[in-house]
Amino acid sequence: MGVANLSYTLFEKYLEDTVQIGFLRMNDDGFEVTEKGKDFLEKYMSFSNRYSKLESELRSVLSERDVLKSMCQPAKNGKVKVVCGRKRRK
Repeated sequence: MGVANLSYTLFEKYLEDTVQIGFLRMNDDGFEVTEKGKDFLEKYMSFSNRYSKLESELRSVLSERDVLKSMCQPAKNGKVKVVCGRKRRK
């Protein structure tokens, strides 16, 4: 409870939920993780790793997009103006 920063009430609720779902079961020593619980944890770890990699890749792609967008901004000196596809000096 302390490590997860949970109140006793929330801990009880989550414990009850995980037992009801079938991730945990009671035994003589307390609780143990079921096969369903182990399978869920393995799948979650795989998902979490893939998600983190995709999130990182997305940040990289968005950064590249921002660079491309900034390259499409008009020149700051404003001396060249394009009219009907031709350049005209001011």
